Amino acid sequence: MADKNILHMLTPLKHMSPFDVNMALDAGYDAVAPYTSVGLEEIAGLVQDAIFSRPPKLGARTGVFIGGKDAILALDMLEAAGKAQVPPFEVSLFADPAGSFTTAAAMVACVEKVLTTKCDRGLKGLRIAVFGATGVVGFSSAVIAALEGAEVTLVGYDGLRRVIARAAEIRARFGVDVGAADGSGEDQNSAIAKAAQAVFCAGKAGVRILTGGQIAAAKDLLVATDVNAVPPSGIEGLDLFASGVEIGSSRVLGIGPLAIGNIKYKTESGLFRRMIAADRPVRFDFREAFALARELNV
Repeated sequence: MADKNILHMLTPLKHMSPFDVNMALDAGYDAVAPYTSVGLEEIAGLVQDAIFSRPPKLGARTGVFIGGKDAILALDMLEAAGKAQVPPFEVSLFADPAGSFTTAAAMVACVEKVLTTKCDRGLKGLRIAVFGATGVVGFSSAVIAALEGAEVTLVGYDGLRRVIARAAEIRARFGVDVGAADGSGEDQNSAIAKAAQAVFCAGKAGVRILTGGQIAAAKDLLVATDVNAVPPSGIEGLDLFASGVEIGSSRVLGIGPLAIGNIKYKTESGLFRRMIAADRPVRFDFREAFALARELNV
């Protein structure tokens, strides 16, 4: 009998995401076991139960997926899972809380492609404003872009307090500086858009963040993108499938949520497939997600 590919899916939430369960099974896992309401302190015990139940040669056939809705907690859980391994008893690890790492990776990769193909430049030095920056996708996209050399500003819809705290977290954990801006009003958002060369919208579904007028008035703005597919769109006039198409009558190039979603889907599925195909245990977070999203978006 062929060795089974088994995935243990851990989340601190009440439910494991059905989206991620479906993705794992469709990617080729033979069995998926969800674990819910998992605390950080429980990670080591669960991982060690998994690694010692199979011989080392089946380490790569065993995976641990970490979900949830908190990027920092997911990274802490991933680190705890790594420390719990006892070579040669090891398993593969993959963190993607709320799909944020693969979604953010897809967003940044799509922006990078539009910039290189239509604006003759890359991410380095690009002034990016991230709306919805305290959420998992906004936070993750800010980190990816900042690590690529962009000048990132986190925009807070409820003022500065939370985005300043998020900026401090990014600085402490990843060693890159990001700014913070108050986006609690229309005038503030207009000024932020005018100062940016790229806008990432990762706010709550069904919330309009920028109007067509604000986009048109932002003369330095090159690219604007939104991950929200629920109407109204985060950016007025942005087509769901847009991939480097001008928004309305402006010259700003738009990237819609379904264009991002296509790459996100392929990225998450691709990482699961790489786990299954690996000869040795692997470990994936937003860094590997971005590297694969770049490959898929050529």
